[in-house]
Amino acid sequence: MKIIATKSGGFAGLTQTHEVDTATSPAGQALEAELASSALFSTMRGAAEEPVGADIPRWTITLEGRDGERRSVSFAEDGSPASARWRPLLDRILAA
Repeated sequence: MKIIATKSGGFAGLTQTHEVDTATSPAGQALEAELASSALFSTMRGAAEEPVGADIPRWTITLEGRDGERRSVSFAEDGSPASARWRPLLDRILAA
């Protein structure tokens, strides 16, 4: 499985991409197990309504399964409940 986290927007408007191949990453099996056992995996379906503001960083987390299935979620890093829901997973992806 590939996990791709892409950040866009923010003050400088830069785009950053972080990719984890769970087959080769030391943290890969733990990430896969966490995603499989949590409700997060089954609820990844698109974007919530996002606040207006070019300087607000936005993230998209995409899971690419070995079977070709793709699931994505997008959220603004604005301190909202949606942001708080996805932030712990994003932190683990960035640390992997």
